[in-house]
Amino acid sequence: MQVRDKVVVVTGGANGIGRALCERFRAESAGKVVVVDLEEENARAVAAELDGDAYGVDVRDEDQIAAMVADVEQRHGRIDLFCSNAGIIALDGEPWWATSAPNSTWQAMWEIHVMSHVYAARACLPGMLARGEGYFLNTASAAGLLNQIGDAAYSTTKHAAIGFAESLAITHGDDGIKVSVLCPQAVATRMIAASADGDGGTAGVDGVLSAEQVADEVVRGLESEQFLILPHREVEQYRQRKSADYDRWLGGMRKLRRQYGTPAA
Repeated sequence: MQVRDKVVVVTGGANGIGRALCERFRAESAGKVVVVDLEEENARAVAAELDGDAYGVDVRDEDQIAAMVADVEQRHGRIDLFCSNAGIIALDGEPWWATSAPNSTWQAMWEIHVMSHVYAARACLPGMLARGEGYFLNTASAAGLLNQIGDAAYSTTKHAAIGFAESLAITHGDDGIKVSVLCPQAVATRMIAASADGDGGTAGVDGVLSAEQVADEVVRGLESEQFLILPHREVEQYRQRKSADYDRWLGGMRKLRRQYGTPAA
């Protein structure tokens, strides 16, 4: 897909990767960039810089997503590319077991990292299927292909996000619907600042990319219409090693945990 002249929606668009995507799409001459974020004031500020539209939406609420999609379609006739990008991080917490995070964290991760993608697709598919074309870019994480040490809820829901993206591509690829899933490691955003050590922890061992670098990779990935967009090249190597010898990969991840530690180590 070439972004030029396209109507593009980006959730989580007021900050981080989402904001960088909005700015890059505008630079690529998108027809309209729609900035969607829980922080409506910040979304409006970004949209004002880009001559875009802004919506304050809680992506955990299907009705809010559906209403936003309907309004964008009414105003602009269609949505060409929907970037479901909102995300959160929390970490396992004391006593740093895989079960340490409270149910409220697991539920929030599930709603934001998985169900928001479902809600977006459910709202956009009717129009896209009627036109015989459309594109979904779902932000997941390298943690969805590998794992994020110290954050079981994040890792689990990012795995589920990739599973849904696969289903979307399998079910609707013959209908003209394209799907890409963005799986970076550490990126310099507020989520990294909120991590235990502020440098991405084990996710940052291969370096921390800027959000703008990730946006560059996204544009290239959309142009080639590839399913997996991996801004950190090392992730593909790790994925292949995991597939080739799961037990050895698990052993390597345990070693990584011991080496870089968690607050419990």
